[in-house]
Amino acid sequence: TYWAVDHIKDKYGGLCKSKPSSELIEKLGSEVNSYALEMYERYPAAMEAHFGGSQRATVAAAATGIACAFATGNANAGVNGWYLSMYQHRERLGR
Repeated sequence: TYWAVDHIKDKYGGLCKSKPSSELIEKLGSEVNSYALEMYERYPAAMEAHFGGSQRATVAAAATGIACAFATGNANAGVNGWYLSMYQHRERLGR
């Protein structure tokens, strides 16, 4: 979530500065979710601590949802970011 806040400040002009849109949620959500999942791959000890795909999916989805809500100041954008992350996690790591 710290990385997401820095990313929002650098790329989107700050917290609550962006207008909620499906394009923004898809772009920002994909960036944050990819970062979260890459950190699990880079640091296997974190992956071991969060055993089971459901825990990792929930952590990545929470970070993505929080980032979308922070960027827009809109709770619905956060929920949509959460669901986008869940779908992307399933596509990336699902069976």
